[in-house]
Amino acid sequence: MNTNTTGVATIRVAAAQFHVGADIEANLATCLHWLDEASRCRPDLVVLPEFCNHLSWYADRQHCIDVSVELDGAFLAAIAARARELGIHVVVNCTVRRPDGSATGSSLLYSPAGELLADNTKQIYIGHENDFLEPASAEGPVVRTALGRLGLYACMDGVINEPPRCLALNGAQVMLNSLNSFATDEASLHIPVRAAENKVYVVAANKVGPLVPQDMVEGISAATGIPVEFLCGAGESQVVAPDGTVLARASRDVAEYIFADIEVARADDKRRPDGTDIFTSRRPELYRAIVADPSAQVLPAMTGAAELAVAVVQLASIGDLDEACARVAEAAAAGAQLISLPPLVGAISDPGAAIARGRDIIARLAASCGAARVATTVLLPAEGFPYQHCAVLIDRAGLVHQQAQVHPSRRFAASAPGEGFAAAELPFGRVAVVTGDDSIYPETFRLLALAGVEVAVVPLSPLEDWELATGLLERSAENRINLLVAPDTLAHGAGFVTSLQTEFTVLTEWKERPFDGLLSQPEWYRCPSQAGVFLHTVRPANAAHKVVSRNTDLLADRPWRVAGAIARSSRRIQ
Repeated sequence: MNTNTTGVATIRVAAAQFHVGADIEANLATCLHWLDEASRCRPDLVVLPEFCNHLSWYADRQHCIDVSVELDGAFLAAIAARARELGIHVVVNCTVRRPDGSATGSSLLYSPAGELLADNTKQIYIGHENDFLEPASAEGPVVRTALGRLGLYACMDGVINEPPRCLALNGAQVMLNSLNSFATDEASLHIPVRAAENKVYVVAANKVGPLVPQDMVEGISAATGIPVEFLCGAGESQVVAPDGTVLARASRDVAEYIFADIEVARADDKRRPDGTDIFTSRRPELYRAIVADPSAQVLPAMTGAAELAVAVVQLASIGDLDEACARVAEAAAAGAQLISLPPLVGAISDPGAAIARGRDIIARLAASCGAARVATTVLLPAEGFPYQHCAVLIDRAGLVHQQAQVHPSRRFAASAPGEGFAAAELPFGRVAVVTGDDSIYPETFRLLALAGVEVAVVPLSPLEDWELATGLLERSAENRINLLVAPDTLAHGAGFVTSLQTEFTVLTEWKERPFDGLLSQPEWYRCPSQAGVFLHTVRPANAAHKVVSRNTDLLADRPWRVAGAIARSSRRIQ
C-alpha cells in the first residue's frame, strides 16, 4: 500500500491468466509460477482464475471429488506458503472437498501471513458444473483487510447481478472475480458493469488455453459445432474502476498478468454526477420478488410476436417537439410498430408549465404516430407533489401506459415516486417503458423479467458513459429482454436496439448462426452518432427463453436463497 501525491492511499492489484489442465501437481506449479511472475510488479493482491486445481471436466461425480483439494491439504498449503513468502494477499479458486463428502467451487483469500481470510462458494453454476458441485448456502463474506473491504465471486456469479450486488451492499470496496470462461462477453459486458452499477473496483482473472481435455478438443468441437477457439479460455483478465473504466486488460489468448494501482476509498462514494446516492436511493421494499422462491413464482404467459419492427429516434435539438413529431411520423410511415423517442421533459423549474407541456406532447405525438406506439418521458400531475416524472407509451388515441420513476434522484427530486413497475399488454408483446434514472439499477430489469416483459423501451438523459457503453446492453443480456434505447444527448454515446437471438443455450445445436463466443449478449444495433430515424427488428417471442446452459436458467436458477441483502433496508458500511 502506498500514498499518492494527493495523499490518498493506493494499492496495487494484479490478475494472472493461464491454462489449467488435468495434472494437479502441474497446475499447482503453474499457480506458484504466476504468483512469482506477478510479484515482479510488487502487488498487494493477486487474483488467480477459477478451478486452478483441475480443469472443469469430470468423468463422474466421484472423479470431481477425487481431484478436489482440501482446505488443509498440500495444494492450498503451498498457495498459502507462497502468499506468506511473497508478502501478498492471494485469491485462488479451486474445487474443494468438504467434510460431508461433497465438493464446492470456492474462492479462497489468503493473507500475507498465509492465513485463510475468506472462503466463498459459488452461488450459481453453469451447465455440467451443477452435476458435480454444491452451491453456496450463505451470502458471500466481505472481509476487512489492511487493503480495504474485499469480496469474492466466481464466473457465472457475475453474469447475473445478485451475487456481486450483495457483496457491494454488504460493504465490499473491491470485488475479486475468478473465471473459467470461454465467453467473450464476460470481459466486454458483465465484468465492467458489475463495477459500475455498484461503484466498486473489480479485479477479474480468467483462463487461456483449452477448457476441456486437450486430447478431446477436436472431437468436442465436431460434436457440438463450437469452433476450437471457443473451447478455450477467453482471457481478457482486467481491473475495472468504479465508473466502469477498464484500468488494465490482458490479451485474449496469452498467459500473462496485468496490474493497476487503485484508490480503494473511491468505492465509498456512491454518487452519480447529479449527486444521487445509488445505494440510499434503492427501494428494497419493492425487491422482495427477487429474493422469493422461483418455484412459487408463476411467470405470466409470454406470447410475443416472432418479430416486431421498431425504431429509435435521435433528435438534432434536445426536447424539440416539432422535430420529434416529424421523426415519429417518418418512422411510422416506414413500418415501425414501436418507436422510442428521447426524453421530452424540458425545463422543470416551472412544474405547472412542464405538466402543461407534457399534455401537449402526448396530444401531438398521438396525432403523429399513426398505427405505431411511441415512448418518451414527460412530467404529469401528481396529488401532493409538484409533478411525477414518467416514461409514457402513446398511441393514436393518446396515453396508453405510464410508468412513474421509482428510484428517487436529485435531478427529479420533487417527483412523486412510483410504487413498482408495470407493463403494457400490446398485440405484439408485453412492453415496459423505463425512465433513465431507473435504468441504472439492476433490480429494475430483474423485476421486469419476473413480470414477463419481452421488450423494454428506455428514453434517457445519460449521466455516465457506462450506461450506453455497457450498462443497458448488459441489462438486456442478463435478463433476456429486447431493448430500445434513445438518449437525448450523444455526449455519452448513441442509442441502440438489442434483439434476442433465437439460438441461445450453449452446448446445444445451433442452426441459425455459428457459435461466436458470446454467452448472453443479444444482437446489438448501435445508431450512428447523428440525428435521424433508425429502424430495426426485434424478437419478442425469444424473451421466453432464459436457459443459458443445461440446468442454468437465468431466472429460475438465480441464487435467491443467498440474496437477502437486496431486499434488506439500505445501509452504508464504511
